[in-house]
Amino acid sequence: MTNVKTLSLPHGDLPLPAFLPDGTQGVVRAVSAEDLEAVGVRAVQMNVYHLMQRPGTSTIQALGGLHRLAGWSRPIFTDSGGFQVYSLIRGNPKAGSITDRGATFRPGGDRKYILTPEKSIQLQFAYGSDMLICLDDCTGPDDPPARQADSVRRTIRWAAECKRAYLRLVEQKRLGEAQRPRLMAVIQGGLSPELRRECATALLDIGFDAYGYGGWPLDAGGNLLTEMVSLVRELVPPAYPVHALGIGHPANVVACVGMGYELFDSTMPTRDARHGRLLLFTRDPAAAPLGPGGDWFAYVYPGDDKHVKTAAPVSAYCDCPACARYSLAYLHHLFKLNDSLYFRLATLHNLRFMTMLMERLKNNN
Repeated sequence: MTNVKTLSLPHGDLPLPAFLPDGTQGVVRAVSAEDLEAVGVRAVQMNVYHLMQRPGTSTIQALGGLHRLAGWSRPIFTDSGGFQVYSLIRGNPKAGSITDRGATFRPGGDRKYILTPEKSIQLQFAYGSDMLICLDDCTGPDDPPARQADSVRRTIRWAAECKRAYLRLVEQKRLGEAQRPRLMAVIQGGLSPELRRECATALLDIGFDAYGYGGWPLDAGGNLLTEMVSLVRELVPPAYPVHALGIGHPANVVACVGMGYELFDSTMPTRDARHGRLLLFTRDPAAAPLGPGGDWFAYVYPGDDKHVKTAAPVSAYCDCPACARYSLAYLHHLFKLNDSLYFRLATLHNLRFMTMLMERLKNNN
């Protein structure tokens, strides 16, 4: 189970384990900062790859950083964008390239962006992030061994460059222990235990505040790569929190907490909500055993015609704004209308499910 109970950050302490909704472009879609606080969200994760494009670094700085821009006073993690660059170039090799110096990419086919390890850290500092994530060279599980080995070598090199840039900025800004943002490195290596071990060992030698599982964590069938995910947690000493990057399926979250992971982020709960798939506990979450089988939760689809007259709320065990005040029939009505209120209520419901799950897992440790 989790070993680190609280992560101290410039914008407050973050109780662990924690799920961070992805507000990649500076917003968790359809909901406000007040909404997020009301359903128990303690931190959010944003993304350099998207933010440097829109609204743009000069705009973020002019408005006082991400916290002021988004009206969010609690911690913000910023992903370096390594995964997004990898996904863009893998889907269209003409859209960019990755070298030892960094990544060059044209996401829209016109303007060129350059992201180096040093620039990534500079941007995250400028944005006012609480947890900076080192630029890494991401791969997929099916990439060949030579590509995986190259990724590990480059990820280690980039992490060292990130650490040097980070230390220079901490010194220049004269930040004390309480004021400095934390720095996370990402462990790559694909499906090779040897490469994962090599990467983890080198990153631990450099020294970071936290570590993350790098690369796609699921197999072709959508199943968690349990052995590799577990190995990465075992490679990092218990004193350091480890982030299961991109993992948000409830059953996978429970499995990863059992392995010792403390941090999670994913677009899944909010994206599913907008597309008409809501999470619910099948029994009282305060007492339900959270087994690997996943029978303790289920999905409900408000768009189904069978809910046109369902007077009950989505879940009897949920205290979110949707369940506290509205029927499933009303959500069905809003969904069919494609009304913006549906997106807000559905998103808050799924996020409340995740924060309740985190509370249960925290109390279980």
